[in-house]
Amino acid sequence: MAAAWRGQVEMEKTVVSPSTKARTRSREWYERAQQFLIEGVNSPSRGSAVYTSGPVVLERGRGSHVWDIDGNEYVDFMMSFGALIQGHAHPKIVEVVSQTIADGSHFAAATPAELDAAERFCRIVPGAQAVRFTNSGSEATMLALRLARAYTGRNKFLKFEGHYHGWYDPYCLNGHSHPADKLGSKANPSRFPDSAGIPDSVFDDVVLAPWNDLEALEAILRQHGRELAAIITEPLMANMGCILPREGYLRKVCDLAHHYGALFILDEVVTGFRYAPGGCQQRFGLKPDLSTFGKALGAGFPIGAVAGPRAILDRMRWGSEDMVLHYGTFNGHRLTMRVIAANLDLLAANDFAIYKRLYAIGDAAIAGLRDVFRRRKVAAIVQGFGPMFQIYFTGRDAIHDYRDYCQFADTAKYSRFIHGLLDRGIYMTPSNGLHWIISTAHTTEDVEALLSAADVVCTELT
Repeated sequence: MAAAWRGQVEMEKTVVSPSTKARTRSREWYERAQQFLIEGVNSPSRGSAVYTSGPVVLERGRGSHVWDIDGNEYVDFMMSFGALIQGHAHPKIVEVVSQTIADGSHFAAATPAELDAAERFCRIVPGAQAVRFTNSGSEATMLALRLARAYTGRNKFLKFEGHYHGWYDPYCLNGHSHPADKLGSKANPSRFPDSAGIPDSVFDDVVLAPWNDLEALEAILRQHGRELAAIITEPLMANMGCILPREGYLRKVCDLAHHYGALFILDEVVTGFRYAPGGCQQRFGLKPDLSTFGKALGAGFPIGAVAGPRAILDRMRWGSEDMVLHYGTFNGHRLTMRVIAANLDLLAANDFAIYKRLYAIGDAAIAGLRDVFRRRKVAAIVQGFGPMFQIYFTGRDAIHDYRDYCQFADTAKYSRFIHGLLDRGIYMTPSNGLHWIISTAHTTEDVEALLSAADVVCTELT
């Protein structure tokens, strides 16, 4: 099915023009939308905060391509912030949605679809004795923290600078970049709430630490370790682009959490089902106590999940001692569950062979971009591997953490670069804090289009 799907998409593609037409209708739409929607959008990552001339308004997608309301065609490397692992309008997903919705959208009852999705999930994800589905990644990380607190009897938790775990109040700390001279020391990081409307007392139970620095983490844990319910981390730092962990770092964080009696929560909302069938925990050989998922799991439909051992997840049983409450009208929505089952079957086909293709296409894009920057003598690096990466305009060899990002990543230059790509048929967010995504629908021709556009844009950068 996957090979036939790619062939069908390739036959239907038109050649992306060297430059897109004016986005007149997009701008008009955006002006109208601001009368009824805050900033004209429903999430600031889609609005003028990142798109200097107003957002690109899309109305259609197929495979790895999207079209805006002005008729411009783009190769899509954002893929709904990573949710569309099968690309746009995959025929199997479309078929499942059509068949499922014909029998009703949602029931306030258990359905066979929940078990179908859960069985496949637990067979693929290491250490997942059970799973609880939620409606978003934010809900999943909220639930994971509640479970950790109930299981350990402790209230505090440790999060890392620059990591984003959703917009739940306690997580909204140091999730965005700030001037490097205001960050404080690694031993005592400055604290920057990400939102107004959160009482200061909410952060009393949050211990903040720099990421990718074991010495700093160990010092902070000597002071606070015995108070922690959990340490939560992304396996890759995905809210500052794509920052890789140092060799052995994540395993050591897990060991330290257990040494102090805390749970190790691995937030795989971004990385789950992307870097390996079982996520980064499989790729890096990790054994988290709880892990959270979203995005790619739902293949474009809203989803979150918490997975782990029954000893922890059984705390949600109704009427159990010290029960952990988790409600949700749309938890386990039958349409999304059917999509998940189909998505996981597609990924698992031929012994998960599609992952070799994801890596081959992604690594070709990374190598090609590095070559473009080298030839054009542009000070830029490309970090990541396989199906997820990010570009940083910097003279450094690598960006290792939040502090490096705040100090050395030229985010304004990155935005100019992306706007240049948009004008040449490459769709990507101008936010340097997000990341490039390769889906199963991307082709070598898509990579060639990207490299050709990047080569031209590099001649225009100032």
